[in-house]
Amino acid sequence: MGLLTEGIPLSWPETKALAEHVRRHGIEQFINHYHRLKDRSGDSLKWGDEIEYILVKFDEQQKKARVVLKAQKLLDILNEKEETNPHACKALWRPEFGAYMIEGTPGKPFEGFLTHFTMLEANMRHRREEITDLLERDECILSMTNFPRLGCEDFTYPSYRPQPNNPQSQTMSKYYPDETTFSGHPRFSTASRNTRLRRGEKVDIRVKVFRDRFTKIPVEGSPIDEPDVVQLDATGLGMGCGCLQTTFQASDMHQGRVLYDQLATMCPIMLALTAASPIYRGYLTETDCRWSVISASVDCRTPEEKSFIPKSRCDSISSYLSAEGAKYNDIPLPYNQRDYEHLRQGGVDHLMAQHIAHLFVRDTICLLSEKVHQNDEEDTDHFENIQSTNWQTMRFKPPPPNSSIGWRVEFRPCDVQISDFENAAIVCFIILLTRVILAYDLNFLLPISRVDENMKTAQKRDACRKEKFYFRRNIFNASVNTESSSDSSSNGDEEENGFQTNGYHKETEEEEEDDEYELMTLCEIFNGKSNTCPGLIPLIFDYLKTMDIDSNTYGTIEKYLKYLQKRASGEILTDAQWIREQVLKHPEYKHDSIVSERITYDLLKRIQEIQNGKFTEQILKSG
Repeated sequence: MGLLTEGIPLSWPETKALAEHVRRHGIEQFINHYHRLKDRSGDSLKWGDEIEYILVKFDEQQKKARVVLKAQKLLDILNEKEETNPHACKALWRPEFGAYMIEGTPGKPFEGFLTHFTMLEANMRHRREEITDLLERDECILSMTNFPRLGCEDFTYPSYRPQPNNPQSQTMSKYYPDETTFSGHPRFSTASRNTRLRRGEKVDIRVKVFRDRFTKIPVEGSPIDEPDVVQLDATGLGMGCGCLQTTFQASDMHQGRVLYDQLATMCPIMLALTAASPIYRGYLTETDCRWSVISASVDCRTPEEKSFIPKSRCDSISSYLSAEGAKYNDIPLPYNQRDYEHLRQGGVDHLMAQHIAHLFVRDTICLLSEKVHQNDEEDTDHFENIQSTNWQTMRFKPPPPNSSIGWRVEFRPCDVQISDFENAAIVCFIILLTRVILAYDLNFLLPISRVDENMKTAQKRDACRKEKFYFRRNIFNASVNTESSSDSSSNGDEEENGFQTNGYHKETEEEEEDDEYELMTLCEIFNGKSNTCPGLIPLIFDYLKTMDIDSNTYGTIEKYLKYLQKRASGEILTDAQWIREQVLKHPEYKHDSIVSERITYDLLKRIQEIQNGKFTEQILKSG
């Protein structure tokens, strides 16, 4: 979840009173850090993944499955191993939002050797086995995006009840007990409470129910104005979803900015390809992905702010960072003009200054008493406080202070997959795609508004097979318009409610836009379309032909890429569609959209078998 420094959290009134202090010093810290490191270059490719797992307990007699709240107990054991012998750890473990969640990463980054792709799946398998060795016989660890009955009655072990009428509750949720939030670090419960207090009401997450023959409308608990939605009312019901994230090191800041922009357009594409979460609070829904749910779960905007801050703090990016991307920044970008000018006067270029100023539109939602006063010349905690609580599809990450780590880019949209094979295939593809982008000077840039449209499309039911996405026709276009250089100042800005927007004015005719991009299926984007798109995976195969690669490594990569080709074509289902099929054909399913205790139990048991290697991925996805 980002920054996890130790300390005592301040109350919301105390935190709110210090919001300007954090903002002012956070920006000053970034300026100082930026100048120390902006010319750093020559870093090699290093990369790694993060998988957020859920811990499940099965009741074999009653045929029930619950999330088991024992992440802290496991972390105590795992962290002791790391502290005792850090160099021997094949995996590192960190807390996540839910007390039933745990995040696993490789013990050290992989590097730019193609052979390292043969180590990835084995490392993921090791992580799963390392946790499994610490569990009881009736418990397991699942790489599953959302526990199907999260928010239903009695979904935790031990069992706790929500406290919707208790003003001391962090969420006052009707569905999510406070004990379900990880208690081993104050950031999680504090963020949950302060999100509610800042917005002045509980979070309001709404997911359209999948209407089957006997679905009852209104849905239980639905709001009066939308009787056909599954409503969720707690941060944990979104942040309690798992994901797959990939971080890689760029050679320098410029390369990082280019890859940040190019991959931003791939976020909705990969979200659709990795869709894995069709069930919320025990209902089949019309979405296949977690993204809009998690976005609403941390939306701390007040009603007034929503008129000039169009997105939650967890959403798709709102501006590109490279000079090549500047002309495609076509949506309003709210930021405080004073913060922007502070950055510009501090020597930060226009595109980076507006990006940072935009992040700092948000207040801190968790501040520790020990971290209020810092040395802005050396510390970066105030900057990271805001940076790490902007959960966007991409994150541009400056090097940590006094570290050998360079400029990094984090790719964040993917739902986590059921099997290690699938997760390894996704990570392998993303890292290879960054190499192909650089080797062939590819250009995926679209207007940000089109990327936002693609994000909405990606979350529709069965978007992978049924929907089309805006994508560039000529991705080999190396001569993009760079008149809006990274050091140009903003023009035509409009101020609203004390915030500035970038005031973009659309000058390109629709016919000219159509020459740049068109609507394509995922099959066409990944596998190719005659005279328009060569296909991302054929391009990767072409790239591999130029490399010195042994047959074993090539075979591993080929297996991953061909699998993704079949998923993009619809020959192999996404996890979300496979999960739907398991529910719809279950003998207990009553065609009422409800995923019962027994259906959940059987589904998770099947997933456990798949993760233990009893079924191949191809059998799994073909139903």
